[in-house]
Amino acid sequence: MTRFAFTIHATDGRARTGQIAMQRGVIRTPAFMPVGTAATVKAMKPADVQASGADIILGNTYHLMLRPGAERVARLGGLHDFMGWSKPILTDSGGYQVMSLSDLTKRSEEGVAFKSHLDGSRHLLTPERSIEIQRLLGSNIVMAFDELVPTTSTREVQAAAMERSMRWARRSRDAFDGGEYHAANNAIFGIQQGALDEGLRRASADALIHIGFDGYAVGGLAVGEGQEAMFGCLDFAPGQLPADKPRYLMGVGKPDDIVGAVERGIDMFDCVMPTRSGRTGQAFTQRGAINIRNAKFAEDTGPLDPDCACPVCATWSRAYVHHLVRAGEMLGAMLMTEHNIWFYETLMADLRAAIAETRLKGFADAFRARYRGVEGE
Repeated sequence: MTRFAFTIHATDGRARTGQIAMQRGVIRTPAFMPVGTAATVKAMKPADVQASGADIILGNTYHLMLRPGAERVARLGGLHDFMGWSKPILTDSGGYQVMSLSDLTKRSEEGVAFKSHLDGSRHLLTPERSIEIQRLLGSNIVMAFDELVPTTSTREVQAAAMERSMRWARRSRDAFDGGEYHAANNAIFGIQQGALDEGLRRASADALIHIGFDGYAVGGLAVGEGQEAMFGCLDFAPGQLPADKPRYLMGVGKPDDIVGAVERGIDMFDCVMPTRSGRTGQAFTQRGAINIRNAKFAEDTGPLDPDCACPVCATWSRAYVHHLVRAGEMLGAMLMTEHNIWFYETLMADLRAAIAETRLKGFADAFRARYRGVEGE
């Protein structure tokens, strides 16, 4: 069977639509990966995630190594059996969480020493250990270990972090090739760094291409730089990466972020926004995001989104979901999350169709005009 094969079926400008074929299934691109941080897409059962149109989900190395532990997951049959998800899983390397969630981190050439945000226990995450954890979890797409610094850092700091990330990328690739992963027919992606600097991004891309990966991520964006700056970087960064490999924009994002990134040649996305927003009362609709907690929805008998075909919109009213969320009922978070995941996966399907039919610009312009209109109107 196919280990990993990326095929582009059609292009429209810089945008591409196609598929990634792996042993556990086909991933249609552009693809959005719901985030299953702790072996669950929060508030959703795996079958419901699959029903939304998701071909792949994301698991988190940092969180799973701390709880329940990668070795325990391996003893229990791996992440797929553990959580009941049969399709592909991509795991991030843990680097971002180590540097953003943990106290008293100490970075060195070896890796990152840190204290757990759960119990204060001490750990060392290296490129080799990150790959080992992802192997134990049974990940299908493994991410190289990298170092992230704020885009507001000096160029000297950004360059040093990028160069270290490239050395860690080499070690990640070697660990992947030297372990059981190579025989397991899975894949590994490298991560381009360099903040917003075109020269640093080029140097990073060249180093990654020299090492060789199955796919390439654009890392270090969506960390507070704003959409304009992010798009400015995406105007050149994807084109520095191989055209015949998938391009993955990590941690993005809002629906209009995704549309703009697809226009700039990105194939894969992940973000906690649809699930996190669902738990806090925000529903995504074709006419913008709405806060279902608002009093104006208390007697609104319409669906969350009149243009949505998800099971939530087909069954329950805004008034009912408003009541559930205001009352703190668990079902409220569940219904909001399910709707939001459907919204994102429907958006990806619409983008794939628009690219295939060479009408992406018209679709994207119409989506933005509608989505950025008056909230809830």
